[in-house]
Amino acid sequence: MTDMARATRTELPPVRGRLRSRWAAAHARADDVPQWAWLAALAVPLTVLPSSVWRLASWFFEEGTHDMRGDLPAWLPGWAYLVSLSVLSELLALTAVGLVTRWGEVFPRWVPILAGRRVPPGAVTVAGASGAVLLTLLWTAAFVTQAAGRTLTGEPLPADFPSRQGPWQAALLNVSYAPLLLWGPLLGAVTWAYWHRRRTPLR
Repeated sequence: MTDMARATRTELPPVRGRLRSRWAAAHARADDVPQWAWLAALAVPLTVLPSSVWRLASWFFEEGTHDMRGDLPAWLPGWAYLVSLSVLSELLALTAVGLVTRWGEVFPRWVPILAGRRVPPGAVTVAGASGAVLLTLLWTAAFVTQAAGRTLTGEPLPADFPSRQGPWQAALLNVSYAPLLLWGPLLGAVTWAYWHRRRTPLR
């Protein structure tokens, strides 16, 4: 083994170790976070996961959906639209974890300009509370209108809507999307815990 190879092998572990330590530090549980809030924040991404899996699986296994196009924008291929929607949903859900970890209090080093600065609690609280209200209203309305045979815009459900394809398709759809009803309430509870913990000027 050459001296260069030995040097490389001795340098790589410290680099990986630094990255691992920085990741662990950024995602470490913040001080004074109650156990229930910690568990609720970790549960938020799990409420989104079943619908994302169902969305991707339905496109993969149902040939009739392979020619579909995205809704926003319409020119986007169906598979790209579904993947983007699923990834975006998970990323939004993961922001709840920031309410119970260090990167919800201090901006990480990779954030331009703001790196290392204190995260303003008021802005986070307003954003979290607004998101919780909107998500609760959105998914409650979606389930109520679907049960009534209507879309969110008030139009009748199309004939190819999954819940009209058969009993097992309807059951699978409802089981996959039902956890989304918890997204808003869980986010609201974690946001309240965040506000309660950081409401003093020194936090």
